[in-house]
Amino acid sequence: MSTSVVGIDIGSVAIRAVEVKDPDKAKPTILRYSELPLPAGAVNRGEVVEPNTVSSVLKRLWSTGGFTSKNVVIGMGNQRVLARDLTLPKMSQARLRESLPYQVQELLPVPVTEAMLDFYPVSEELTAGGPVVHGLLVAAIKEAVLGNVRAVEKSGLTTTGVDLIPFALTRVLLRNGNAAGTVAIVDIGASATTVVIATNGVPQFLRIIPAGGDDLTTALTQRLEIETEQAEALKRGIGLRTRVDDPQHQRPMEIINEVTNELLSSARNTLDYFGQSRPDAPVKRILLTGGGARLSGLPDALAELTRAPVVAADPFAGLTVSKSLRADDLRHNQSAILVALGLALGSTA
Repeated sequence: MSTSVVGIDIGSVAIRAVEVKDPDKAKPTILRYSELPLPAGAVNRGEVVEPNTVSSVLKRLWSTGGFTSKNVVIGMGNQRVLARDLTLPKMSQARLRESLPYQVQELLPVPVTEAMLDFYPVSEELTAGGPVVHGLLVAAIKEAVLGNVRAVEKSGLTTTGVDLIPFALTRVLLRNGNAAGTVAIVDIGASATTVVIATNGVPQFLRIIPAGGDDLTTALTQRLEIETEQAEALKRGIGLRTRVDDPQHQRPMEIINEVTNELLSSARNTLDYFGQSRPDAPVKRILLTGGGARLSGLPDALAELTRAPVVAADPFAGLTVSKSLRADDLRHNQSAILVALGLALGSTA
């Protein structure tokens, strides 16, 4: 059996892959990292639209990146995935999963036959009716998951697992000392923002907000009637601020503030909901990640809005980096690597 596995993050604009040796050991080794851009429209909000295109890019990625393992774990985490709090009678994990289709239909927006279901236990309690298990119900639209799997396997790879992106983020960011207390991870991607809250490293709550960095680019493009490249440049150059020196930047600044504040308000409302339902486990700090989080001024705005410190985590703590990789390059690409790395670390190879 191979001792290495590759985590694949299929994004809207690129495919990223990280190969990890001995992911189930105390100190795994990052062997390789590479990424290639995707043509526009090949993937929409985490769902493969053009499988032949994605398969072709994956083949080139394996060739140019020098990956040695064909065992891969892919991630899901868009609006086609939902998570809900669920309490069930205590039983074995196998029996819990078998019972899900009969327990959760009223919680799903689609027929249970069209969903892939899983249950992640969080805690146990003895009630008047007997012992129960509190946890997270996770449901994904079956066709969306299988579509991504088919595109990956069309390129000659073997899918050994499909994991939730929020759990992958928790796995890589809340290692070692970073896991203590209740921590919120806010990951702002291109098309979705993931909020996952964990206590002592164990996920307690997650929500996927169907908005991300691309929404800001789209708003600038449409409202200012400019090209996407110009909108991206304005986004990076202006950032989130309250005033600008150049009068021509006034309108773009207003659009950036409006769209970004809507997203941050959704994240704050999610944290507030968790705080109201779990008053005994207040969020002590926020870890902000994702490409959309690179907008200047955004970390300070999130900290002010939530009144919680926004801090950086070291995803490479407790990991060994292969001598063929430069640690500085990994850190420079940190936000792009996180999901693929977390997916690989969740495998038992």
